[in-house]
Amino acid sequence: MVFIFGLLIGSFLNVCIRRLPAEQPEERSIVHPRSHCPHCKAPIDWYDNIPLLSYLLLAGKCRSCKMPISALYPVVELITALLFLASAAVFGLTFIALKWTIFACLMIVLVFTDIIARILPDPITFGGLAAGLVLAFFSVPEDGAAAWLSRRLFDFPPPAPVLSLADTLFGAALGGGLLWLVGEVYFKMRGREGMGFGDVKMMTLVGAFLGPQRTFLTILVGSLLGSILGLLFILVRRKGADYELPFGSFLGIAALLVVFFGTPVLEWYLRISGIR
Repeated sequence: MVFIFGLLIGSFLNVCIRRLPAEQPEERSIVHPRSHCPHCKAPIDWYDNIPLLSYLLLAGKCRSCKMPISALYPVVELITALLFLASAAVFGLTFIALKWTIFACLMIVLVFTDIIARILPDPITFGGLAAGLVLAFFSVPEDGAAAWLSRRLFDFPPPAPVLSLADTLFGAALGGGLLWLVGEVYFKMRGREGMGFGDVKMMTLVGAFLGPQRTFLTILVGSLLGSILGLLFILVRRKGADYELPFGSFLGIAALLVVFFGTPVLEWYLRISGIR
């Protein structure tokens, strides 16, 4: 059931990925018009709009004009369903799993809009930041930075929702602030923009969900992915050194990896470093 629900949500995310980066405001609606073929504009009937299954039955072609439909649609649906399933398997059917499925949806949209259009839409970054702040009130403190600081400032620790919100604010400030600082330094040194402000807003959103420790780990992993995969892409496609890579996509992939693997990595590092 979780997998099927993920497929349905993935179908909706496809709409967001295709429409939110549109240049004209009237084309950015995610509710109107109804789904249609991008080639012949024929409306898609419900039986041709079943996630994953319809694409396979139609052999990836429009029923009306027989033109190929992008494989991105089933890929997004499948990735969403697998991430929903992974969240349920790792965190159980809990509020925490719900939190990470919401986060996964936000990252999926941002990763693919950055790849396709080099855009990180404000409705997703700002809406995701607001969601992270709201969810903090209902989450247990996970990061530990606020708890560590409170033990040194107060005789009695603040309530758990306050600590969770503090972790959220610390993470948002670190994620957005660090990328903004890197972008400013690059601009001063090179005289041109090296990082879009969309990346800054995206990392503010990521920080609000992950907290400062895992946000910093996300930036490290995202930079590593961008360096290795980006260099391979430039070499294979023979692009110039000034080719604009979708850094937001690497950050989004890194954030999802950190959700599932970041805590064990941090625990290992803290143990071997003697901090814990």
